[in-house]
Amino acid sequence: MSAVTDATPELEPVGPSASKPEPGARAAASAQALRTVGLYVAALAVALGLSALIVGATGGSPWETLKALYEGSLSNGAAWGQSIDQAVPLLLVALGTAVAIRAGLFNIGQEGQLAIGATVATAMSLYVFGPGWLVLLLTLVGAVVGGALWAGIAALMHFTRGVSVVISTLLMVFIAQQVVAYAVTDPDLLGERARPGAAALAQSPQIPVDARIPRLGEYPGFNVTSAALAAVIVAALLYLALNRTVWGFKLRMLGLNPLAARRSGVRAAVAGSVALLISGGFAGLAGGVALASTSYRLQPGFSNNIGFQGLLVALVARNNPIAAIPVAFFFGALRAGGGFLTATGVPRYLVDVVTALLVLACVFPPAWQAFRSSRVVNEKIFPFRLLDKFTTSKAS
Repeated sequence: MSAVTDATPELEPVGPSASKPEPGARAAASAQALRTVGLYVAALAVALGLSALIVGATGGSPWETLKALYEGSLSNGAAWGQSIDQAVPLLLVALGTAVAIRAGLFNIGQEGQLAIGATVATAMSLYVFGPGWLVLLLTLVGAVVGGALWAGIAALMHFTRGVSVVISTLLMVFIAQQVVAYAVTDPDLLGERARPGAAALAQSPQIPVDARIPRLGEYPGFNVTSAALAAVIVAALLYLALNRTVWGFKLRMLGLNPLAARRSGVRAAVAGSVALLISGGFAGLAGGVALASTSYRLQPGFSNNIGFQGLLVALVARNNPIAAIPVAFFFGALRAGGGFLTATGVPRYLVDVVTALLVLACVFPPAWQAFRSSRVVNEKIFPFRLLDKFTTSKAS
């Protein structure tokens, strides 16, 4: 009995004491957080430094450029409202992207899905008659349906013919742009009819005032679309759905290991298709919100890189719907400040370069951390670590 007793392993403690992290783990987590913050600070400093050099080389004033970015995005209530207005569609696109990536499907066609959603929303607002609230509701629902169906084409090709989602969604962006351009140039579709003696413009008529999303506040004070509050609530609900429901667990399982998910009873085609439809629906909703809250008419180039930047928001936020809220605001502030910078006479290409450098600064830290933590990269690019492992195993 004594031999059996001595061989019995000690049981791990259970209860509240077992859940407390060890001091070493807390120190490691704190060090990791400090490294992350340091990476962001260093990346932003480098981006600002390069931006200053580029602006100075073109004969501009770096200080005036930075001041203009600040004045256009954060200097007063109206600037804050502009930043939030720009952030709302980015946040909606990022939320849909997070759903698709959770299922292991990398949808990069949000730009086209947003454009198609805005096209359907324009048609609903112009050709559906009724009370303003009903027209607005149908406009937003039409935007969701349009974006979802456009993404559904890619889902159908992927799960029936094995076409890559990355390739199909990206190529469909160009088709969507041509659809929008054709629709707004034909007066029988969505094109604005030219006045007598005036040239016709490639744009739709403005949507009715009753079909627009209400705004909070009065310009030139704080003035923002009421869709901002709804977008934050949707982000919180989506976070709970992805992390606290069976549906979210199935999506995560499908994204991490499709074979294990299938053997566990998850229907990959159904779950993946639903994820892509939701992703496209969010992108389409972003187009409807942009139309009904700020733009009020459809034009070629309506999407204006909102889809691609929303994808970046999701990547920077690590596909976390809650983290996407401040990240979307940061990107929205860049867009608002960039527009103000253009109005001051700074060349547009320079605004794009400065904005791109700041975006890269935001994307660099998570990409660098993923690079450092990748086991394959460490073993293939740093062979001396394999040598260390080999010598350690020999010595033992």
